[in-house]
Parts: sequence; structure tokens; C-alpha cells
Amino acid sequence: MSSKKECLKQMRNVIDGVLSTVDSEGNPQSRVIDIMHIDEETVYFLTARGKDVYREIMNHPQISYLNFKDNKSVRITGTTKKLENQKKWIDLMFEENSYMNNVYPGNAHYILEPFKITDGEIEFFDLTQKPILREHFTIGKGEITEKGFYISEECINCGLCIKNCPQQAIIKKEHSYIRKEHCLHCGLCFENCPVQAIKRLNP
Repeated sequence: MSSKKECLKQMRNVIDGVLSTVDSEGNPQSRVIDIMHIDEETVYFLTARGKDVYREIMNHPQISYLNFKDNKSVRITGTTKKLENQKKWIDLMFEENSYMNNVYPGNAHYILEPFKITDGEIEFFDLTQKPILREHFTIGKGEITEKGFYISEECINCGLCIKNCPQQAIIKKEHSYIRKEHCLHCGLCFENCPVQAIKRLNP
């Protein structure tokens, strides 16, 4: 089992991750962004005002950030917010990340703007165990978006989905049941159900 605290700690310890935004043409863009600071609720990063990513964030603050280590991924989907008191945050983050002084020495620090990711969802995905483990947490006012599949009351308990599930994530009750925390979202059960009893959670 993981926790929100452990997910945020991984993001800080690994530092590098991929930030995905949307540009002015509606095209997805991704680049490596370092996590510079964490607290109990969220993560913080910097980017320069001249960069495309800065304009993309300001125009479309909904982002996704992915961090990966040892086959364990942490993804935050949420809203970015530019922080007030820029100098205070820049000084704090440069103190905690001294290597940044080689990239933006002296007063060049202040071409950067500090951001945090707020009001979102954290997904932890662990491929090192079987069945795999998928967990969700919220930050700020974020909500968890239901994904994957469920088995409806149309189920005839034929057992085909249980037999075919690569992670044995389906158990048999009155109607078979998908354990969401172990589901790959691969859709194998969905495609092979003889009575179409398996439905998407977020069609």
C-alpha cells in the first residue's frame, strides 16, 4: 500500500518528471520539469516566463505531471497556480536545490515563476507486484475520476472474465466483481464478455 505522503515524497526524491500541457493549437506538449519543493498536500516547480510551457500553463492551467522510478509511477492531474510573493518562493527553492544556481546564477533567478499543482488527483501505479496495485488520492479540492470497467447486473456468472483477467483482478460473488485497485484497464474482459455485461466506468 502507498499513501499520498509517500507519493509526494517519491516526486521530490526523484525530482525529474514529465509535465504535459496543451498549446494554443490544442496539441499536447510534454517536457521534463523538476519538482523543487513539496509539502503535505502538493508539489511545487519553476519555469521561466520566456518559455512556451509558461504561456501554455497561463492559458490552460489544467496539466498532468508524471514521475517514474523502479516500475512505480506517480501521476498528478490537476490545476496549476502561479504563486504570489515570487522572490520568497524562488529563494526557498534555490536554497533547497543548489544545482539551480549553475543554471540561473545571481539575479537570473527571478526570470523564473513559482507554481504549485493544486485541486487535483494523484494516481499511484505499482508494477512490481502481482496483482498490480493502483491507488488514488486527492489534493486540494480535487476529485477522483472513476476509470476502467465494472460488471453490471446483466452478468450471467459464466466465469470467462475471471479466467481471462491477466491480473486475477475479478472475483466471483452473486455477480462477478472487478477489484479496481488491481485492474490494468486493459479491456480484455470488456471485449470478451458474451452478454456485454461489462461496462466502462467513464464512457
